Amino acid sequence: MNILIKNGAIVTSKKSFNSDIYISNGKIVQIKELLNILEPIDKTIDAKGFYIFPGGIDPHVHMHLPTPAGYSSDDFKSGSKAALFGGTTTLIDFVTPQKGQTLIDALNQRKTEAENSICDYSFHVSPVEWTKNTEQEITDCIKAGITSFKVYMAYKDSIGLNDDDIFKVMQVVGKAGGIVTLHCELGDNIDELRNALAEKGKLSPEFHPVSRPDYTESEAVKKAIELAKKAACTIYIVHTSAGKSVKYIEEAQKAGQQVYSETCPQYLILDDTKYIGDFEDTSKLVMSPPLRKREDQNILWESINKGIVKTIGTDHCPFTLEQKKNGIDDFRKIPNGAGGVEHRITLLYTYGVLQNRITLNQFIDITSTQAAKIFGLHPQKGEIAVGSDADLVIWNPEKENTISVENHHQNCDLEIYEGIKTKGTTEFVILNGEIVIEKGELVSDRKGQFLKRSI
Repeated sequence: MNILIKNGAIVTSKKSFNSDIYISNGKIVQIKELLNILEPIDKTIDAKGFYIFPGGIDPHVHMHLPTPAGYSSDDFKSGSKAALFGGTTTLIDFVTPQKGQTLIDALNQRKTEAENSICDYSFHVSPVEWTKNTEQEITDCIKAGITSFKVYMAYKDSIGLNDDDIFKVMQVVGKAGGIVTLHCELGDNIDELRNALAEKGKLSPEFHPVSRPDYTESEAVKKAIELAKKAACTIYIVHTSAGKSVKYIEEAQKAGQQVYSETCPQYLILDDTKYIGDFEDTSKLVMSPPLRKREDQNILWESINKGIVKTIGTDHCPFTLEQKKNGIDDFRKIPNGAGGVEHRITLLYTYGVLQNRITLNQFIDITSTQAAKIFGLHPQKGEIAVGSDADLVIWNPEKENTISVENHHQNCDLEIYEGIKTKGTTEFVILNGEIVIEKGELVSDRKGQFLKRSI
């Protein structure tokens, strides 16, 4: 399909400028003012008054995630649909094997589950145990196009690893030139706190954040940084929520260590006062790590501005109210997770750019370009340049919306951003040169492609 976009204001992570864009065979072919194309044009879009962004990349989502409460409520099709409506064209999900299952078998199984994704997609693979075969399995995954591996410092009774095994993973991945992403929480401490609260009958959702205080994250971050330094491994801290964590990350970065940090919109927009109230309103916010204080929000915004936090993911993992009710008498049984993939870009535009917390170019950097660079997708993704994939968002900066369960596209009857007002929305979304969203309508359910990455 040949598409000509005229009169748009292009915004990249480095610059902003007015230009036309010509797209053919899924790629950006020309970027120039007043383009005069001689070939047949299938579609001309007048983008006057609109911004043109590179398609968003969400580096942290969990679609079709199995839990004791059932699968998370978005599968790859419904979750990717929500992503596209929000301007995100690429997702990085996770592969979590069963104990005894090889990493490559789990990867192939996950690729099959993702085949109905409308977005393009890739994965982080999680070693959930260390065996005599794990090193070779990591190598096999790298050959299959996976460059990032996630380890959990919590959940040791199921998918978490002890420090010795985390160090082994870091050594292997570091030597190969890959990256280890970490869920940083002191699982043993959290288990003790949760059980102590249960003994006192403190089992409502308001005690969820009490059971996971900020030090359980920040001290885990400190430990992860120390292990990575010894292992000579690049690391990426997922869903950074605590101001104290930022301090350790900044110190490591200043010392020249390759440490990346991600945060999520919920930690920038919402705070722990939301855990006081009715079960329906509070249980939907049970996620790990939990919402923090407003002081933590301010530190996170500052850290984005300073370039300490490099990316914004969502940790998208919604559950229905019925699923959340598994823990109506015990917050420890509430499935952890919430939706957000659809709202990431508009929330950051509204509460970041429009409130002068970040520049428009920083906004592009944290929602697209940095994730592409860190995870081996750049310049194919995350960029507006000749030769890059034609993944583009034509953004209406004036249109206002109120987020609601009534108008969101995720497959869930709960909405953590219910009632929050936003400004700016997708007018068109183009993925690999094909229009998928046009003026609030999904006009294509094309299949996304698995993105093979290299080190």
